[in-house]
Amino acid sequence: MALPLQVQAEIVGREPAGAYHRLVLRAPGIAARVEPGHFVAVAIGGVDSAMLLRRAFSIHRADPAAETIDVVFAEAGRGTRELARLRVGDSVNVVAPLGTPFPLPGEPVSAVMVAGGYGSAPMFALAERIVADGGSVAFVLGAATAERLYGVDQAQAITEDVVVTTDDGSEGVRGFVTGPLPEVLTAVEADVVYACGPMGMLRAVTEVASAHDARVFTAVEESMACGVGVCMTCVLPVVGDDGVSRFVRSCVDGPCFDGTKVRWDDAGTIPADIEGAAAMGAH
Repeated sequence: MALPLQVQAEIVGREPAGAYHRLVLRAPGIAARVEPGHFVAVAIGGVDSAMLLRRAFSIHRADPAAETIDVVFAEAGRGTRELARLRVGDSVNVVAPLGTPFPLPGEPVSAVMVAGGYGSAPMFALAERIVADGGSVAFVLGAATAERLYGVDQAQAITEDVVVTTDDGSEGVRGFVTGPLPEVLTAVEADVVYACGPMGMLRAVTEVASAHDARVFTAVEESMACGVGVCMTCVLPVVGDDGVSRFVRSCVDGPCFDGTKVRWDDAGTIPADIEGAAAMGAH
């Protein structure tokens, strides 16, 4: 496992991307360490900023030759609004690569990539790796509206098997990604599903994939205050290989998990049967 680096990264590219922003950061030494599913923690506002916590973003692309990494983000609060104001030539302090990336099959497989909104950001590099290893891919990309889709053109450059959904029907099929997903899984004889998006979507995708006997790996979107496993604010209840449920840290043990191991219904709670529940209740 490649250790993360902390570097001062120069912004060398920025552009709007529908409802989102895309930044290209020159971060020496980091790109060569990145695998699909890794994330980067970005310090906002400089050393004198009152915003002490870094913001975590999935790494969209990594180019070792150019020593750049790309991130895609939405303006959702003070930190991301500040980030959106930055210009080419500005710099930010970053730590990357962080987290546990998606597991790669190691053999040719039929894979389906499912994503909501800009949750698709890490999926394209993953799909390219699977294709390079002799596998095939299909995409099911969804969002609330057409403007909030991300990367449909990138998906279409990789494969002809791309299905788009929007909640309001402004592009593609009206409804959620889980609507056309069963048909896609059957059509491509899927071996594995990779998903990234809101927790409710990941739960539903896991159920559909499991019903079709496909393995499913999910990249969760949990708030990560520290990004390095210290603060414990991003814990999820996950069933271990020994059958015991434990809280695990999304930022270190994840963000990519076997979807069938995550206790989706219990996220945000302290289940009575979780290891250490009695001690937690005592405090």
